[in-house]
Amino acid sequence: MDASRSTYDRLLNRISTRSAQVGVIGLGYVGLPLSVAIARAGFPVSGFDIEAQKVESLNNGQSYIEAVTSTALAGHVASGRFRATADFAELAVCDVIIICVPTPLTKHREPDLSFVRNTAGTIARYLRLGHLIVLESTTYPGTTDDVIKPILEETGLRSTTDFFLGFSPEREDPGNRSFEVATIPKVVAGDGVEAATLVQAFYQSVVKTVVPVSSTATAEAVKLTENIFRSVNIALVNELKVVLGAMGIDIWEVIEAAKSKPFGYMPFYPGPGLGGHCVPIDPFYLTWKAREYELPTRFIELAAEINTAMPRHVVDELAKALDRRCGKALSRSRILIIGLAYKKNVPDIRESPSLRLIELIEEWGGKAEFHDPHVTEIPATREHMAIKGRRSVELTEAALKQFDAVVIATDHDAIDYQAIADHALLIVDTRNVFGRLGLARETVVKA
Repeated sequence: MDASRSTYDRLLNRISTRSAQVGVIGLGYVGLPLSVAIARAGFPVSGFDIEAQKVESLNNGQSYIEAVTSTALAGHVASGRFRATADFAELAVCDVIIICVPTPLTKHREPDLSFVRNTAGTIARYLRLGHLIVLESTTYPGTTDDVIKPILEETGLRSTTDFFLGFSPEREDPGNRSFEVATIPKVVAGDGVEAATLVQAFYQSVVKTVVPVSSTATAEAVKLTENIFRSVNIALVNELKVVLGAMGIDIWEVIEAAKSKPFGYMPFYPGPGLGGHCVPIDPFYLTWKAREYELPTRFIELAAEINTAMPRHVVDELAKALDRRCGKALSRSRILIIGLAYKKNVPDIRESPSLRLIELIEEWGGKAEFHDPHVTEIPATREHMAIKGRRSVELTEAALKQFDAVVIATDHDAIDYQAIADHALLIVDTRNVFGRLGLARETVVKA
């Protein structure tokens, strides 16, 4: 038996017996739930993160992500199945290493793979025979082969013979109570037959359903396709909202009626813009890569333009409503934004359109504040540092009467909409929450 075959067999056996030591790099919205799912499947897990305070909290059984309860986390810490560390030298003793680091955009809307490159460089320092490395971070087709692989092979070790390389896109959906890591089908691929088998064997030990595809580039394209599908369809209803609104037609009523069709239609809903770590970002990874092949991506780019323009549309509608209904300029108005998070019932503010709404209102000369039961303070973000540290205001009758208008940006369940309906002077509703709840008022304007 050759050396590469014995290396493969040893690793496959360790995965099959759940004795493989797993390392997860990046303990955020993707990495932490994944770590807990792997630990629950019976593997020993080391979670790696550069933030010492985060590592300390996790080792004390304190979770900062709603998808992972502190009780569940503490149980895995106590059993020894999970521990967090900032010592990346411990990668050397791991058998499986999973990369869950951010892949944001630059200010020019191009892929920023600095976190992926730096992580690959760190792994390379501790790379050894028999490692299985899997990238989960969303990226453009070819990243695993063209970026990760060359960095690792600079060590002199070779993929498919000395170590094994794969890609499996994350599919986290913060706030979704119907699915979690183990119940979401997992797309997997490997660099070569043996790597593909190992990646498939590992994830089959953790999740209920594994969907193998032919190459890592195909798996990378699957993730982009999923989120481009959402981006394009949301852009469509956002554009319809504007067009139909000009005709005096309520887009929400149209969608409710259209979704009664039992075939050929899937409902998507308009809003104040796109948020989250995927849908506003992922399409640009493909459009950037397509330029290498001198191919246009007009449809995808148009959708992104429409969705990016939505916060400005909302503020324009707010200004019109203040002028027509209250006889007041936005520049002299005080506005309360309801919901800072990008989606309901979660504390996640990544790429949230609410941040842009605050900035646009204040560019007009108005004053914007926010209320969010899940977010007490605006943290530091790369693009919105000027509003860092602002705190959620209390939602009381007295407070509501001090604002010239309330903008519903995120329709959290834990909001007293009855109080808003009763006491707000003007309500700009981007989520149709008042229509859904039967709280129609003359003070409500849809935008």
